[in-house]
Amino acid sequence: MQPTDTQSADPVDPAVSPNGPLRADRAELAAYLAADEVVDHRHPAIVEQAAALRRSDPVATAEAAFRFVRDRIDHSADVGHWSAAYRASDVLAARNAICHGNAHLLTALLRANDIPAGLCYQRLEVLHGLNAVLLPGSSWWVRLDARGNRNGADGHFATTPAEERTAWPSDPGRGEHHYGTVHAAVPPVLLDGLRRAVPGTAGFGYLPLELA
Repeated sequence: MQPTDTQSADPVDPAVSPNGPLRADRAELAAYLAADEVVDHRHPAIVEQAAALRRSDPVATAEAAFRFVRDRIDHSADVGHWSAAYRASDVLAARNAICHGNAHLLTALLRANDIPAGLCYQRLEVLHGLNAVLLPGSSWWVRLDARGNRNGADGHFATTPAEERTAWPSDPGRGEHHYGTVHAAVPPVLLDGLRRAVPGTAGFGYLPLELA
């Protein structure tokens, strides 16, 4: 039976993500605010950019940071310029990176504004990097994908798991899927690969195909 005009559709549970649940790999929330070699959010350029993106409330700040990275930092494959940058401050300086660099920069800009943020991953033809954010007052980690909306990519800001819209959908028939872990730091196997990237060299051959 089809619903009538006076009947409402089943409500959507805002806690249920179309991409699967997320869990933090660290119990301490401070780990998702920390600076490290890659997420160097105490770098002066990151501090300055984070301040420029700060808005009157944390959700608006998070959206401004997301839109800045998605819309202002080019994906290397989209523009044919391969910076090999992966450290957040280097990505900001280059204005160009692959998805992992964009995710590291967004993590840094969020953490610099005291918004807990981590890294999560999707298995596509290559290992795709994106973010998870824990917005104030929420108990849900939410995926954000600031890869850049060119060549069919279509990532959008979300405040609940149900609203998640990442750049690329997963095709289970091709073995594609989202991983369910929010990493406080870049996994070592991925970091080793990113360190091998050569500026000016196209492609993703240095990336692992998946995470263990």
